[in-house]
Amino acid sequence: MSGAKITRRQLRANRRDGRHGCWDHLVIAPLWVAYDANLGTLLRTCDAVGACLAVPRSPHYRNALAVGDTLRRRRPCIHWVATGKTRWIDTRRDAGKRIVAVELAEGATPLPRLTPASGPSVLLLGHEHNGIPDDVLAGVDECIEIPMVGYGASLNVAVAGSLVAYRLAGLS
Repeated sequence: MSGAKITRRQLRANRRDGRHGCWDHLVIAPLWVAYDANLGTLLRTCDAVGACLAVPRSPHYRNALAVGDTLRRRRPCIHWVATGKTRWIDTRRDAGKRIVAVELAEGATPLPRLTPASGPSVLLLGHEHNGIPDDVLAGVDECIEIPMVGYGASLNVAVAGSLVAYRLAGLS
């Protein structure tokens, strides 16, 4: 029967057991996020698409994850960024990872044209008001723009990051 509801137990039985380890294929890095609620949403997106989350090792981020973590003990891999944000990005680039940013920028790739990640990638997400710093944006491999027809200029960072993460993971 098409469209029939299934129980949560049935749904979980069809998914992987437990949490995933560090696959290091897709890392979602909301390095400049201001609002705590966005981190919990991004953590759930990482779980859903098999990605890791990378966040600064600061009280703001630790507290935000503690409050927003509805997965509890089954959370996905978290990479704690202990060095400077720019230095962390540079080390990922030097390791051969593709650096992708979600930002309103000249020449950005529209989301519908984004292809799934064929190799290890880092998805950078910026501050809800200020975006990604210009000096960081200048060094990314690809910038992604989410087309919108409404009045607003941008989406909340968790929604934008989730849309792009699903595309990069090849799930949409």
